[in-house]
Formats: sequence, structure tokens, C-alpha cells
Amino acid sequence: MLSRWMSGSSRNLDREYNCTVRLLDDSEYTCTIQRDAKGQYLFDLLCHHLNLLEKDYFGIRFVDPDKQRHWLEFTKSVVKQMRAQPPFTMCFRVKFYPTDPAALKEEITRYLVFLQIKRDLYHGRLLCKTSDAALLAAYILQAEIGDYDPGKHPEGYSSKFQFFPKHSEKLERKIAEIHKTELSGQTPATSELNFLRKAQTLETYGVDPHPCKDVSGNAAFLAFTPFGFVVLQGNKRVHFIKWNEVTKMKFEGKTFYLYVSQKEEKKIVLTYFAPTPEACKHLWKCGIENQAFYKLEKSSQVRTVSSSNLFFKGSRFRYSGRVAKEVMESSAKIKREPPEIHRAGLVPSRSCPSITHGPRLSSVPRTRRRAVHISIMEGLESLRDSAHSTPVRSASHGDAFVPHARTSRAESSERVAVISDENYSPADSVLPTPVAEHSLELLLLARQINGAPCSIEEEKESEANTPTAAEAQELGGEVKALCQGLGGAGGTQAEQVNKFVLSVLRLLLVTVGLLFVLLLLLLILTESDLDTAFFRDIRQTPEFEQFHYQYFCPLRRWFACKIRSVVNLLIDT
Repeated sequence: MLSRWMSGSSRNLDREYNCTVRLLDDSEYTCTIQRDAKGQYLFDLLCHHLNLLEKDYFGIRFVDPDKQRHWLEFTKSVVKQMRAQPPFTMCFRVKFYPTDPAALKEEITRYLVFLQIKRDLYHGRLLCKTSDAALLAAYILQAEIGDYDPGKHPEGYSSKFQFFPKHSEKLERKIAEIHKTELSGQTPATSELNFLRKAQTLETYGVDPHPCKDVSGNAAFLAFTPFGFVVLQGNKRVHFIKWNEVTKMKFEGKTFYLYVSQKEEKKIVLTYFAPTPEACKHLWKCGIENQAFYKLEKSSQVRTVSSSNLFFKGSRFRYSGRVAKEVMESSAKIKREPPEIHRAGLVPSRSCPSITHGPRLSSVPRTRRRAVHISIMEGLESLRDSAHSTPVRSASHGDAFVPHARTSRAESSERVAVISDENYSPADSVLPTPVAEHSLELLLLARQINGAPCSIEEEKESEANTPTAAEAQELGGEVKALCQGLGGAGGTQAEQVNKFVLSVLRLLLVTVGLLFVLLLLLLILTESDLDTAFFRDIRQTPEFEQFHYQYFCPLRRWFACKIRSVVNLLIDT
């Protein structure tokens, strides 16, 4: 029996699991790992396959059965982190965007970051005005097809490429014009470098949005960038907080707290509500990792962080990688022949296709054209003049940005053919980090508020785990009920009261437990005959002897007297 159990255990330990990792060019890398293989082992295999040395900027993302995204932790077992059944499917993505992507040492690293930002542009995470959008798309065109050739590129050739969630014919003509006249002679590497330099100057560079709600119940998107913490509501950046101004981050259940300290203002606590506790924990861990990576000077300064002020409550997490300054210093020491780069070229992609017919405005009824025009590229134009040191404001004061936005749009009317009458909402084009029914509710809610069409070209990097459109339609009634539940202030207040009561009960329970342990230790010291060195040293101290004779002995006699009185009373009755 014992030998059979040992042989079964050894078979479980030696079991191999198949892993498929989708790369940034939508190709796939397949490997097998042992049951106890750490995340670092899988990541090193992947970087070796890509011939990548500047690997600290990248990570592996996966989706659990509850449709919640996670970053693979390199210090833990891969199998224990993956709650889904094998074979496992993951995605290789940029986790920490370089502060200056053009300063990366190797071309292979710049190419991978280029692919990531190209995806961000296609899925609406990277927002810009129309002129910048045309230039970025032209750089992509030059990198993929080279110089303009009248024999190979007929009229309207740029319309075969899908660069953005939505685009217009005028924007396509502008892209083709820039490609023909301004970028001739640029190699793919040069075009990619110029693309990175331009993208790095945009407000939403490096944004990976997390859908939340503020204390007023308004939909918002939280994100961490190389420069700090960002909150987006509609087409307005309502908060930008530098990393050195963030003093602490914590979460309790669905509630995320950000503690801010600014020179010109008092200390401020920003509070947001995530769709689920798992989404809130993921948001908190992303914030901890980003702050450590961009803010600290050395990885030796990284400390374990708790999500609560009480030692017996909450989650504990520690960033395990190197920080940005160490990565830059290590990259400067790289000395090798530049590795060969196999660019994807014109191969169609599942989630960011190169040659595919996207939603053209000519196929949209004229009555809806103003609603679906190029507002996506104009979404944050009103923010371009704002400094990165935007003071912290209450989310309810976001309306103060509206006049400025309208003025900017009026001034830019000469450069843009048609501008949407409605404000831009990130939910119209941004794929939130948690791919769940709860995030679907946030998308629908934001679209209903802004009057935007309820259609979105979703990223398929997790298509095996992402709900289909048919499933989303079936869940329509549940989503509406969830919208009402999340939007109710009464429910939020009830949750806060329940959390407070649970915290008080936990504190009382721990206090009673500590008192019981101290009482037990006291009885052992005073009443037992244990003569160990530890107890002997305590008993011989003057303080203990004084306590024993002046307090404990009289108290014991008093208790004994009372107990005898009660016993005699019971006997007499």
C-alpha cells in the first residue's frame, strides 16, 4: 500500500503540463513544464525563444475561469497559479512600459514594444488627436510595406489596414498622404523608432485601464503609467498623481484606497470601487509593482506590502523583479551582435490584423456618422496642454474640464473634418483589464451615459476564456440588474457598515485570544512546577516576585473565598 502511494505521488510530481503562450505578433510558443516549475522558468524559456535580453519590461498574462486577468508571478508555481484545466493558455505582453522606449539598447526590444503599442492603438487604449493618429498609422504602414510604390499600392490602399477601432475615409487619405510624401526611404527599424518617440509623448502612453466607480457611482478607469497614477472619466483626465506623491495603496473587498501627499495640498485619500474583490486585488498588486519599478532606486529597497494596517488581516505582496534604474544600467552593459528580427509583415492577425477591412464610415447610415466619427482620436486633445503635475481634484469636479474641451475642439475644427458631438468615453474603445461580466456591465453603463453604440471589437488575446457576443446577449437581464445594484448608494453604505462590523469583531476576537494566552502563561508561571531555565529566570526577577506576593496571591485567596461561599450556599439550599 505504501509503495503504491509513493509511486502515485511520484507520478503526480513528474507530470508534465502543456503551455501555449501567444506572442505580440500573434504567433504561438508551445512548451511543456513540470508540476513544480516556477513562473521564472517559463518566462526564461520564452525570452530565450525570442532572443530577448532586456526582458524586465515584459510579463506573462493569463485569465482565470472567472474571466479575471492576472500577471504570472515568477516566484510561484505556474500550475498552482493557473486555476483552469490544462493545457494552459497565456499571453506575452509588455508589463512595464519603458519611460523612454527610444532609449532601449536593442532593436529586438524596441520591436516588441512597438508591437505592444500598435495593439494599444488598435484597441483604443492609446488615445490621440487626428493629426497624431495619422502620423502613427503612417509609421506603421512604412514599417510593414516599405516605401510607396504606385505599381503595388493602388488608390485607397491604406483602407485595407485597420489601425484604430474606428476611422474615417478622410483619415485614411491623410495616412496615405503622409506615407507617400514624408516617410520615403525609412527602414522598418527607423519607422518603428519614430513611432515609439511619438507614442511616448501621448497622455495615455502605457495605460492599462482598470474599470471602477468613484464614490459618487460614476464610471471611471484607473491606470498606472511610467510617470504616475491616472484616473480617466469620459474624455477627461480627472487625476494625475506622480509616483513620489503616492504614499500608500490598500484595498478591502471591492474598495481601493490611494493615499496621496502633495506639497500644495493636505493629505488626500482617493477611494474607488472595483467590480469584484478579485479585480480590486489585481488593481492593488499592479499598483504596488508599478510604483516599485518606477520609483525605487534599487531592488533591495523593495518591501513586503500589506493591504491592511492590521497584521492579522489582508493580503501581503512583494514585487520580486528589478527596478527601472537597474534595468537601464544592465542594458547599457549588453555587448553582442544584434539578433535577427523576423517581422510579421503583412501576415493577418487575430487581434490586430494588418490587412483587414475595418468599420468604414461609408457603411454607416448618415444619421449616425457624427456619433461614430473620429472622436476616438480627439478623445484627449483637451488634455494636451495640461501639465503632468495636475493637482488632485475630487472626481465630482470633473465638469470643470468640459468648457476647455469644447474650446479646444472649436479651435481644431479647421484641422478635423467632423468631430463627434458627444464626449469620448474610454469604454467605447478600451478593453478593461478584468474580462468579466462585471466589466461588461461597466462598458454598457458608460455607453448608455454617453449615447455611444454598444459594439466593440474586443481583443482576442484570451479568446479561449473570453465570453462571446451571444453569451453577453443572454446575460443582458443579469447585467442590467447588476448595473442597478452597483449604482445604488444604499448598497455601498451597507457594505461599508458590514465591513466595519466584521473588522470590530475580528479585533475583539484577537484581543480575547491574546488575553487567554497571557492568562495561560501566567498560570503556568505561578502554579505549575515546571522548572525550565526560561521559567526559572522569570520567577527570580524582583518584579515577578513583587507581583506574585502583593497582587496574585491576594487575588487567588479572594477567588477561593468566593468560590467556597458559593459552594456552601449551594449545599445549604
